[in-house]
Amino acid sequence: MKADHLVIGAGVAGLTYAIKTAMTFPERRVVVLNKSAKLMSNTRMAQGGIAVVTDQDADSIEQHVQDTLEAGAGMCDEVAVRTILAEGPERIQEMIEWGVQFDAENGKLMLGREGGHHQNRIVHKGDQTGLELAEVLLSKISEHPNIQLINGHIACDLLMQDGKCIGVSVLNPGKNSYFIYSPVTVLATGGVGQVYGFTTNPSIATGDGLAMAHRVGASISNMEFIQFHPTALSHPKMNEPFLISEAIRGAGARLKNTDGEYFMKNYHELEDLAPRDVVSRAVFQEMEKTGSGHVLLDCRLVKEQELQVHFPAITRKCSALGLDIRNESIPVKPSAHYACGGIDTDLNGQTNIAGLYAIGECANTGLHGANRLASNSLLEALVMAHRCHLATMDIQRNKGFNNGQVEKLHNQTEIAFSPLRKRLHSVMDQEVGIVRSATGLGSALNEIRHISNQLGMVACEDGVEAMELRNLLIVAKLIVSQSLERKENVGGFYRSDFCAEP
Repeated sequence: MKADHLVIGAGVAGLTYAIKTAMTFPERRVVVLNKSAKLMSNTRMAQGGIAVVTDQDADSIEQHVQDTLEAGAGMCDEVAVRTILAEGPERIQEMIEWGVQFDAENGKLMLGREGGHHQNRIVHKGDQTGLELAEVLLSKISEHPNIQLINGHIACDLLMQDGKCIGVSVLNPGKNSYFIYSPVTVLATGGVGQVYGFTTNPSIATGDGLAMAHRVGASISNMEFIQFHPTALSHPKMNEPFLISEAIRGAGARLKNTDGEYFMKNYHELEDLAPRDVVSRAVFQEMEKTGSGHVLLDCRLVKEQELQVHFPAITRKCSALGLDIRNESIPVKPSAHYACGGIDTDLNGQTNIAGLYAIGECANTGLHGANRLASNSLLEALVMAHRCHLATMDIQRNKGFNNGQVEKLHNQTEIAFSPLRKRLHSVMDQEVGIVRSATGLGSALNEIRHISNQLGMVACEDGVEAMELRNLLIVAKLIVSQSLERKENVGGFYRSDFCAEP
């Protein structure tokens, strides 16, 4: 198959790039490869909203910049921060024009507040902002016949020719592989949360784009900065991960330990709205102190009407589990949530590999530094999709490629992948979580090597489970090795052997 633009991933970044390119060049063929047959993505799971300055009287781009730099703990690229945040308002206005219906009152956008923000600046659609974005973008895809959306097919390996990326090998549901050739390949594959056992990420978030890029020599950094969301629902009846949005704390909810003590005042001046790394470590310490597997989120200070209007999904989910959050606290604990690092790119999404771009969570633009400021991720995806689109406008259209190279590997004999994946989850949860140590990281690295040896070499035809495990092991090794290389505690990275107290 041949394309003029190949997009791997169907979240907000990938879909936005595809739509803009198809609109500008109706004669070009844009192929969007989507791993999930059900159009699942991290975008659809995003609750809180999009951080953007829309009220210049009460807020400013400079204040948003300073909040981002502070959350990133001195590790952000300030040029990237200023560029992305300054371009945010225009991208939000564009989404509104495309049909996204953010919550508004009397014609004015309603703005929420989350951890690390000193102003209300989160535009949202209830507590399902990501779903709203995804649905609107998917509806626009159908307006462009030059976009081909391929669902349920997994990208296996990038194709290389003379040091340039020229496409990807793909596995279809029938376990048949094929090639897609393109002069532009855009990785928009989302997160890596499934490297952990307890994560807010959907099942598809196995770091595929990052691992593929690593295999062809792309530069990848800051993988030690895995952000743990402090408030994932923790309930014995749960059968899938569920995030309790930070926005509910912005509306007045407070954290307390199982002894009934409101504890965030002991950790940060912003208390329950402190940056996520601070809150996650505080929750971890309170769980250790009380010997409990969770803390409690008290929502009684949130007005009932606000719970119904702005947090309907959270209210419904808790109600289905028998929790009346108007009168009962929600049991929560930290969960692997977001990769602040990733494939290194410039501010056009260009990687160090010719023909290969990366946007969204799989990329590292320098915006997030050591800790992502809440709700900056969807904004980054929108801005970087636009900038990448502009940067790839002047490509030479696909005239065909020959001899695309992909590593030839023997096929697997029968291997039970699930037990190996559970071993990986166990060691990552135990040794590579919120608090790490040199000893634990060393043990994790050894276990990752043992699992890799048992898995052996993997070919595309070995199937999705084999490919995902192969990718997760690469991601895990990058997180652990870069954690061992970092010698100071900063942002979301914390090693107990550097400091006595979390």
